[in-house]
Amino acid sequence: EALCGQSASCVLPLQVVIENPLQLHRIEVEIKDVNDNAPSFLKRDHIIEIAESTVVGVRFPLESAEDPDVGSNGLKTYTLSKDDCFTLKVKEIENGRKIPELVLNKSLDREKKAIHNLFLIAMDGGNPVQSGTSKITVNVLDNNDNVPIFENTSYKIAVQENSSNGSFVIATKATDIDEGPNGEIEYSLGVHTPPSVLSLFRIDAVTGEIFLKNQLDHETQASYRIDISAKDKGLPKMEGHCSVQVDVLDVNDNAPEIVLTSKPTSVAEDSRSGTVVALLSVRDLDSGDNGKVTLQLPKNSPFTLKPSFSNNYALVTSGSLDRESFSEYNIAITATDSGSPPLSSEKIIPVSITDVNDNPPIFTQPSYNVYLKENGVPGSILYSVSASDLDFGENAKISYSILDSKVQDVSVSSYVYINSDNGSIYSMHSFDYEKLKVFQIQVQAKDQGSPSLSSNATVHVFILDQNDNAPAVIYPSSAMGSLSHQRMPRSAKAGHLVTKVTAVDADSGHNAWISYKVAEATDASLFTVNLYTGEVRTKRAVSEQDDSSQRLFIEIRDDGEPVQSSTATVSILLEDGLHEPILDLR
Repeated sequence: EALCGQSASCVLPLQVVIENPLQLHRIEVEIKDVNDNAPSFLKRDHIIEIAESTVVGVRFPLESAEDPDVGSNGLKTYTLSKDDCFTLKVKEIENGRKIPELVLNKSLDREKKAIHNLFLIAMDGGNPVQSGTSKITVNVLDNNDNVPIFENTSYKIAVQENSSNGSFVIATKATDIDEGPNGEIEYSLGVHTPPSVLSLFRIDAVTGEIFLKNQLDHETQASYRIDISAKDKGLPKMEGHCSVQVDVLDVNDNAPEIVLTSKPTSVAEDSRSGTVVALLSVRDLDSGDNGKVTLQLPKNSPFTLKPSFSNNYALVTSGSLDRESFSEYNIAITATDSGSPPLSSEKIIPVSITDVNDNPPIFTQPSYNVYLKENGVPGSILYSVSASDLDFGENAKISYSILDSKVQDVSVSSYVYINSDNGSIYSMHSFDYEKLKVFQIQVQAKDQGSPSLSSNATVHVFILDQNDNAPAVIYPSSAMGSLSHQRMPRSAKAGHLVTKVTAVDADSGHNAWISYKVAEATDASLFTVNLYTGEVRTKRAVSEQDDSSQRLFIEIRDDGEPVQSSTATVSILLEDGLHEPILDLR
């Protein structure tokens, strides 16, 4: 009775959500009626005043009993206690509702019997039968022997549910052929009018026009039956009756509502098309076209709605997903009804995209050039490489390593090592430019995904020369103690080639540019050395006064910073009549 009222069919719909995989099932529980309610009357006592002159056959509507049960358990019949003047007729109206009417079966005589006490019994069709009783007291009155008669015994009108308070509904009209007060009519709502009707409708006592008192709601009740009474002002008062059926027309005043049947689940970015994300249903309290709802998703959304049953839908994937482009979607679903004008509502469903390891680490550059001075401190940092991974979590956690390769037939791991966490490369020992000028390192960046992905980059290490080698004297050779013994004729002229000092420097560039200079000499005016070639020549002709034994101390310097130098000594013996050619200097 609480769930379904007077509806013959009482079905309680349930929805069961099964997770993993996500599915929706519908269960309908039919609740069957039990005869647990007896028929009952709104009033236990009912007083009717009837003039003794009332003609036989006139009917007087009685209060209907109410039974919350339905079907065979509902109200079935009425009986009336025995009385010679009255019988009972049961009138059936719309929806099978039964109205008991008291029928005057025999002329009344107030002088013989002024009061008739009757009992109206309402019985249901249950087993066992349950019943309710209403006491009817008939007071027999004199005079005023014409009843007000309505133009129609029943009226029917349709009113829109959005009609404003005070709106005119319908006009009822009754006439009484009596004169004077006996023919003056006063209208009222029936004495048995339920509170739900009294709160919504009022009648003008003079005109019989019915007006709205409050707002109607089609969704609460779609139809009302109003009993109208017309009484004259005679003594005794005569009363006529009619009924008004007010049908409430639906207006599109309820927006559709989207209800999530299940909590949205996260979706892996490599999920196949058609993967269920969430289950939802839609409802609209309006009826007809006003309650027909269509759903719409944003354009270019990688999701779609798959209809299930009775306004239930599954939100499924309809295209490829990429967490690196969109890690979360806020899917706005719009529900619009078919009313005029249409009403709509929106529901935001958040869907998280979970990561799949589909992106390898990418270095900032495919190759790196590193310039390193020789003679550096072992353990110093050479360079830091860096890679990034578009994935998330463990799939984006990168570790660095050096791939094994050979440098001068030795594993590269003997030269350098790498910090696996940050990509910093360190030297294992000091480098010597004169032994190793360039080498390559293959660095690999690998993520922690399953399976893991990786990429490589090449680091070119160029060793830069430092001025760490002094010029080495080739001639005179070290076997001679860097001392050259030369003979020269006294007849030599200016510019005579005496000898040539030769040196080399193991460094490169400016560090290997060699210059020669006479540091000390027995006679500085007699000899000179070429700054760049090391050739020792006479500056002037030899004179008789020059000592026969000359010694030159030559300094050999490079162009580095700081300068490195070495020395060579040339001993020259001046002789007379010496004609031997100078040995070829290699």
